[in-house]
Amino acid sequence: MCGIVGYIGHQDAWPIILEGLQRLEYRGYDSAGIAIIDHAGELQFRKTVGKVNGLISNGQEDWIQGSIGLGHTRWATHGRPSHANAHPHTDCSRRIAVVHNGIVENFLELKRGLLASGHRFSSETDSEVISHLIEEGMDRGLDFEAAFLNMGQAVQGSSAITAMLRGEEGMLCALRLGYAGGIVVAHRENQGIIGSDLPAILPLLRLQPLGEPVGFLDAGEMAVVTREGVKYRDLAGNHIDKQLRVVVPEDVLIDKGGYRHFMLKEIMEQPQSVAGALRERVDFEAGLVVLPDFPISDQDVTNLQRVMLIGCGTSLHAAQVGRHLVERLAGLPAEAESASEFRYRDPYIDERTLVIAVAQSGETADTVSAMQMVREKGGRLITICNVDGSQATRLAEGTLLMRSGIEIGVASTKTFITALTLLNLLATYLGQVRGTLDRQQSRQIVDSLAQCPRLIGEMLADTTLYQRLARRFHTYNNFLFLGRGINAPIAMEGALKLKEISYIHAEGYHAGEMKHGPIALIDQGMATLALAPRDALYDKVVNNIKEVKARDGVVLAVGTQGDEELAGMVDEMLPIPAAPEILIPLLATVPLQLLAYHIALQRGCDVDQPRNLAKTVTVE
Repeated sequence: MCGIVGYIGHQDAWPIILEGLQRLEYRGYDSAGIAIIDHAGELQFRKTVGKVNGLISNGQEDWIQGSIGLGHTRWATHGRPSHANAHPHTDCSRRIAVVHNGIVENFLELKRGLLASGHRFSSETDSEVISHLIEEGMDRGLDFEAAFLNMGQAVQGSSAITAMLRGEEGMLCALRLGYAGGIVVAHRENQGIIGSDLPAILPLLRLQPLGEPVGFLDAGEMAVVTREGVKYRDLAGNHIDKQLRVVVPEDVLIDKGGYRHFMLKEIMEQPQSVAGALRERVDFEAGLVVLPDFPISDQDVTNLQRVMLIGCGTSLHAAQVGRHLVERLAGLPAEAESASEFRYRDPYIDERTLVIAVAQSGETADTVSAMQMVREKGGRLITICNVDGSQATRLAEGTLLMRSGIEIGVASTKTFITALTLLNLLATYLGQVRGTLDRQQSRQIVDSLAQCPRLIGEMLADTTLYQRLARRFHTYNNFLFLGRGINAPIAMEGALKLKEISYIHAEGYHAGEMKHGPIALIDQGMATLALAPRDALYDKVVNNIKEVKARDGVVLAVGTQGDEELAGMVDEMLPIPAAPEILIPLLATVPLQLLAYHIALQRGCDVDQPRNLAKTVTVE
């Protein structure tokens, strides 16, 4: 979560850091702050509670003058959003500035020791111990770089940390511990920039079409950035010959494209996202899925005994759909589980177990830690991810990149649709290799996938239905989403979207479980949304709808276009095109996204930056 930006060079640091923070605000917006070393070599701080623009006084950028600085936009973990808890933090003598993303797991122990040594704390955060640890090292005679490294050896937990020392000649030190909190470093023409995500580096680099080389810190790596260049070290202080990666403008550029919100733009980009996921992975002429550079041999695929799919939040819902696809198309036992639980239960994994990690940023702490455990146990590991070069892509044997472009809206939309597309491709590919799908079955899947961009585009062409529904239902405070079979995870995803951006209490439930408790909630104040496409479980869901209507419940239904029988028994119908059963989740997702978006607008909610949430969860 939390956004980090650091700059050192010959320009004014303030506008570069401020722009970087604005580009990272999707990572956290409880509070923000900037520290600059002024021309006298002293540290100057400015902080605000709320969003980054609060750092600008009365709309004027009366910035602090200086050519080295740090900035931070916070998503609170330890300590409420407040001026004192906002980063950057400093030490007792105000000579060190620190910004931090992550959790210091042993901060209570460290803080007790520092208090006993006479250090004075001014915040409730775990992060502040970092600045005092660096100060402690310098008080013992270490230079700044050595004291920073010494701090990294004392701190436990997954973190990204950047710090600077007052004085006219400066450096920025950055450190990544564990698998949370990314750090990217770039240097050009005697200027260096550090960010927690690629958009932060754009204010300096203004990327050329052919790209720019940047360094991504791995766990246990440190960067020392000066005007002269960048040095990379490990936690023991040894030099690292860092392999840089070239990033191009498409990796970084962010623009709403004329839409009111990033979320709406990203919903509207879904036809292109699905088409991009299919590109070079399907032989349409032969009717086959082809996965170039798939890292597991045909023999090893044949020998697989089971598949485990993991993810968090929206990615978990994609994994749950993937479980159905893998079992149905590849003939393999499959499980789907939250990565946050999977990593702690010591699952049985061997070389005949394939683990598929579904991610968006590739930096989610629970997912990355679970992937590390899979590697240690000797399982086969691939990831479906949107960010090339992220920790997830570096841990996995192979990656199916989403190619969706940067997703800024906190509530994931296009990456979910793309993940479902790739899970269809992967399950089909496994079925082809294992012989559970014949050529005709593969062709039918490929031909149907090829139609999805057009079908999704047609659903997005006119959203007036969802605007009308939002006017009717935005005052409801409770929603129940029902689905069965492969569509049950879509019901859960629909409930998640609604609660994320509109703050309406919404619950996704397996429709077959209605009689086992949830039906007690049905009254005129509870809206029920049922996923009822014309599939093998259609009659079962219709029975559940009738049970709700018999108790005077209000029912919306996602149903197959032209289903007059369903339309006649529900209060509102949300139509989707007819499609093969395995592809219905892609299509059924779109109405739920649009409904949540327009209800949130009616309720006056901040769609792109909903309260208490951040885009990438890099802490537990």
